[in-house]
Amino acid sequence: MRFSSLGSGSEGNAWLFESSNDQVSPTRIMVDCGFTIKGTVARLDRMGLSPEQVDALIVTHEHDDHLGGVFKFSRKFNTPVFLTHGTWRAALRTKRTDPSYLQTGLVNLIESHQAFEVGSLSIQPFPVPHDALEPIQMLVSDGQYHVGILTDCGSSTPHLVRMLGKADALILESNHCPDMLLQSPYPDSLKRRVGGNYGHLSNQTACEILRSLVGGKLRFAVAAHLSKNTNDAKLVRTMWNDILAPAGVRFGVACQENGFDWWNVRDMLTADNTAQA
Repeated sequence: MRFSSLGSGSEGNAWLFESSNDQVSPTRIMVDCGFTIKGTVARLDRMGLSPEQVDALIVTHEHDDHLGGVFKFSRKFNTPVFLTHGTWRAALRTKRTDPSYLQTGLVNLIESHQAFEVGSLSIQPFPVPHDALEPIQMLVSDGQYHVGILTDCGSSTPHLVRMLGKADALILESNHCPDMLLQSPYPDSLKRRVGGNYGHLSNQTACEILRSLVGGKLRFAVAAHLSKNTNDAKLVRTMWNDILAPAGVRFGVACQENGFDWWNVRDMLTADNTAQA
């Protein structure tokens, strides 16, 4: 299985996952789509894909940088959408879609604790603390490897840590530095929202989660959803390196403009095992 990002940050997010079980016709899913159709198509092209090759869209929650392009993409390319009941209600409330779209057969309402399949990929959602109606994050598996996603989450919970303990690779939000957030020109209400238990993960909380996972299955990690105004990629790299390097866990950082290129889990695990032999 391999995965990549079309872009990660407050201006738009989208993640790609591709199974490796069928080289002729692999399953491909996109998690979230916060870009315009034109922007999404251009970013897919950079990854060597056309929109028609995306088998499904999975939505984590209703905020515009994740949901903004979902239904436009679905309508244009006839792509099935999977989202929780709460996220569907929120999309209706904000007029991102309309009730009649449910009758097209392209909308699949899912439960936040119940696994489902798209082709040869299995998706295990789990609820997270975030200021949305029914937000989820997830594990994606091809039956052999697991990749976890945890972004747009205000605080860590024992349940989400247990779920992420199954991951061979992890996309993890490291959104802000608390000191930079406090000193930022943001209104106090926004500072409280971002830094609160239902906002976004700070660098420190992300590092706490990483510490709880090293020594287990985790071999690769990607820092995601970094704030342009209240964080610094060099700081994130330094903090993550202090935790992950001693454990032999490699990592990268996703950016807003370019996301990150394909990471092949099998190849990386094979290389890791070879290096340890």
